[in-house]
Amino acid sequence: MAKNDTESEVRATTAKLSLPTLTTMVVGSMVGAGVFSLPRRFAQETGVAGALIAWAVAGTGMLMLAFVFQNLAVRRPDLDAGVYAYAKAGFGEYLGFFSAFGYWASACVGNVTYWVLIMSTIGTLAPALGEGDTVLAVLLSSVGLWLFFALISRGVKEAAAINRIVTVAKVVPILFFVILALFYLKPSVFADNFGGADYAGSLFQQVKGTMLATVFVFLGVEGASVYSRHARRREDVGRATVLGFLSVFAIFASVTIVSYGLMPMSEIAELRQPSMAGVLEHAVGTWGKVFVSVGLIVSVLGAYLAWTLMAAEVLFVAAKDDDMPRFLKRSTAADVPVPALVMTTLLSQLFLVVTLFSDDAFNFALDLTSALTLIPFLLAAAFAVMVGRAGRRGELTVAVLATVYTAFLIYAAGLKFVLVSFIVYAPATVLFVMARREQGRRLFSPRELVILAVSIAGAVLGIVALALGWISL
Repeated sequence: MAKNDTESEVRATTAKLSLPTLTTMVVGSMVGAGVFSLPRRFAQETGVAGALIAWAVAGTGMLMLAFVFQNLAVRRPDLDAGVYAYAKAGFGEYLGFFSAFGYWASACVGNVTYWVLIMSTIGTLAPALGEGDTVLAVLLSSVGLWLFFALISRGVKEAAAINRIVTVAKVVPILFFVILALFYLKPSVFADNFGGADYAGSLFQQVKGTMLATVFVFLGVEGASVYSRHARRREDVGRATVLGFLSVFAIFASVTIVSYGLMPMSEIAELRQPSMAGVLEHAVGTWGKVFVSVGLIVSVLGAYLAWTLMAAEVLFVAAKDDDMPRFLKRSTAADVPVPALVMTTLLSQLFLVVTLFSDDAFNFALDLTSALTLIPFLLAAAFAVMVGRAGRRGELTVAVLATVYTAFLIYAAGLKFVLVSFIVYAPATVLFVMARREQGRRLFSPRELVILAVSIAGAVLGIVALALGWISL
């Protein structure tokens, strides 16, 4: 008992995070690979008008989600690791498990986009790295994966402190890009890009085509909620969520819109990633490309650190609630859930290898990350609707809007990524079965068997679709 009490006291004094640190966890989670890919992703789908509408839709929808996490942090302070815990509280253990696994898997796939983009950036100088999807690129990325594993294993507090410093360092070059782009902006080019190019399709299709990209860059809005058990004050969770979101939203929208004033959108759409570097190179020369590339590497490594922390946290808390196998709830005296961290690194390693078989490794990983997150977000928003019925009308309205927005995102993702998500989700049930057997409980209730059947059917259909070429990676 004395040893356990001592360990608890150590954790209580070493793992409490302040409002500024929680806010930088949110900003650090969102400002990563996505912002540097925005010019090309948007130019492939839409012009200035569509981009403005897309950011208005995405900004409003994600702000509603941010408010959802803020409200739930206050209304249900008993629930840690928000996204997972909210799904379980509202819809039962099995869907809660799927939410935890899906959120965790999306973080692991998202980590892969970071390494692909780093290698693509260096690939401009070392052609053997290609666009981050060659064998050499995967090998070097794998080394990076395990070096970060060693860093994070030293302790949560140390890793969070590093993230706070890195967050400041990576936001500065992005703001500098926006200022330079405004200085070099050409009104005639901006006007030509306003309505979109011939390949863009209808305005609705243009906006729909950007939705997964906006989801990806906003992932992390729930960061403070996921890390809630480490907060010094519970109310700081909600404050950090909203402060972080508003800061990052302004940055993302600015980066996208100013890019349309520097190059024709058809040319931006052909740039290699990170497209922000190509846009600035076109405006100011080679030094602009180098400047953005250095900023990208700092930014991406910081985001990778934050996401790896959050991914391991979700597995750890789920295991403590007996929804994952018990080996995942082990942690060190420094409050590091090492088994969960190992699982996180291993799944990222697996998806790194998968990129070798993808036609467009970065965009595939980006879109799959977004798609895997949508189910956990939808369940959290729907739970907020349930909670909001007993609260103030404003909270209920926010929850309904967040639910509608998230459902629209699933529609925008399309059948391809829904099916691929099932392929990832269905095998995860093995972990759920392991946890139930450890507890000597019945494996599935009748309702859970229905959910299992749907997930397996979706996974089988997805595998068949891949095998027959109906969808591709």
